[in-house]
Amino acid sequence: MTRAVDPDAARAAAVLILFGVLDEHPARFHADAVPDDLDVLFVERASTLNSHPGQIAFPGGAVDDSDTDAIAAALREANEETGLDPSGVRILGALPEVGLPVSNFLVTPVLGWWDKPTPVDVVDEAESASVFRVPVADLLDPANRRTTVVARGGQVHRGPAFLVNGVVVWGFTALILDDLFNQLGWTLPWDTSREMVPAL
Repeated sequence: MTRAVDPDAARAAAVLILFGVLDEHPARFHADAVPDDLDVLFVERASTLNSHPGQIAFPGGAVDDSDTDAIAAALREANEETGLDPSGVRILGALPEVGLPVSNFLVTPVLGWWDKPTPVDVVDEAESASVFRVPVADLLDPANRRTTVVARGGQVHRGPAFLVNGVVVWGFTALILDDLFNQLGWTLPWDTSREMVPAL
């Protein structure tokens, strides 16, 4: 899944894809082939950030020299962005690195299970606008699926998107989710011709 980056200059980063048992907000969508008792944690990036402002993302960021590995970086960043207690997170494993050409990162998605959920909220308003959990079933609802169309550098790029809770999950985060759901066999058939232009 690695996209074009400059391997000599690319920086290492990690994101935490944290699944847990649904909180007090139940899923709206139900289907036999879809898990309707799980949710996943997101952050809405601050609109003032230089990189990917206002986008919905997984908690995460650059791997620091003090981090032992990408897993440690993902947990540290999640704690710094949402206030979650890393000791309540069981790491399931790391997925292969994914290139993020726009900012020249090589990102390691880290899968986690929230054994002992703790309260989460915005820790630094300069970094995040909101922190929230979304039912996985609602992400998989075919009615909430779209194809984004982005014109950049004389080229048109199309990618998956998810509409949930009044927000659009698109770009890098949606690509990771879409690929993960496909690998897990959770994806339901959806109309890829339903296109939208996301707010950049």
